[in-house]
Amino acid sequence: MQVSWFPLKASAMRFSSFPRVYWVVLALLASLLCSPSFAQQKLKWAHVYESSEPYHTESVWAAEEIKKRSNGKFDIQVFPASSLGKETDLNQGLTLGSVDIVIGGPSFAARSYPRFGIAYYPFIFRDGDHLLAYSKSSLFQEMVNEFRNKSGIQVTAYTYYGARHTSAQKTFSQCADIKGLKIRVPDAPAYTATWQACGANPTPIAFAEVYLALQNGTVDAQENPLTTIEAKKFFEVQKAIMLTGHIVDGLVTMVAPHVWSTLSPAEQKMFTEVMQEAASRATAKVKKREAELIDVFKKRGLQVVEVNRKSFQDTVLKNKPVESMGLTRADYDRVQAAK
Repeated sequence: MQVSWFPLKASAMRFSSFPRVYWVVLALLASLLCSPSFAQQKLKWAHVYESSEPYHTESVWAAEEIKKRSNGKFDIQVFPASSLGKETDLNQGLTLGSVDIVIGGPSFAARSYPRFGIAYYPFIFRDGDHLLAYSKSSLFQEMVNEFRNKSGIQVTAYTYYGARHTSAQKTFSQCADIKGLKIRVPDAPAYTATWQACGANPTPIAFAEVYLALQNGTVDAQENPLTTIEAKKFFEVQKAIMLTGHIVDGLVTMVAPHVWSTLSPAEQKMFTEVMQEAASRATAKVKKREAELIDVFKKRGLQVVEVNRKSFQDTVLKNKPVESMGLTRADYDRVQAAK
């Protein structure tokens, strides 16, 4: 069979008639699209909070916003509820490379960078607004820079987590009442100070295991913000909530060294801006719900008790002074001055 080459020749003639500039543009586009800077990067963003909580929903919003602003370059999946590990594991994962972004308590980062622990000294913050003022202070920025220089991890945002209160099977009203109380705390030294000072028995248990520990009596009490008590349904296995407010807590968003170091300055700026907006959105939602929950819990039949907070604060200052926790009076004073 004879094959006609005419169509091929005609096609070649048509392409060869394109202006030379078209070929140059096509070649440049092909080069850019195949370059590493345009290769899509899949990133893992992990935390220990429930998918219903603002820390998750706003992290999902941030992931989508970063994808949109980067024209699809960064494809971020958010893993809630300890699905990639406990908070200790996630913080280690930032250095090991198993996770790329984490939102969690800076108390865990304080294990490698102790200055962060100042934010967990009991009663150091007057309220949520004071904590947010600290997060924008020169002191905190100094810490962020030191932490990055030491670990390579970049802290990009600070979210208000809430004032930590105490739920238990029976009520108490002052420090002396909790001697011997077996209370669950996060597995970080910063959370034990109040309870040790007052003679209680603080017991570290992973966040995902707290409900069962309360249900089966492994511990009698736990401490968390009201919004967490709601989200984790701790109110189902506790009879009372004491408004201790011993720690006004926050969460930091952290980007792993293997990610941050590869971002361009413009991308670093974009990541920071989006993550700070997400933190602001989550903070507003937490504050609103926190203000509603005392009445909600009362309607559920729980006792809600106003405690003598000064009895706790005075005992902590006496039995667990700032310096005994490896912190400095200078940092304490600078936090107090934040406005």
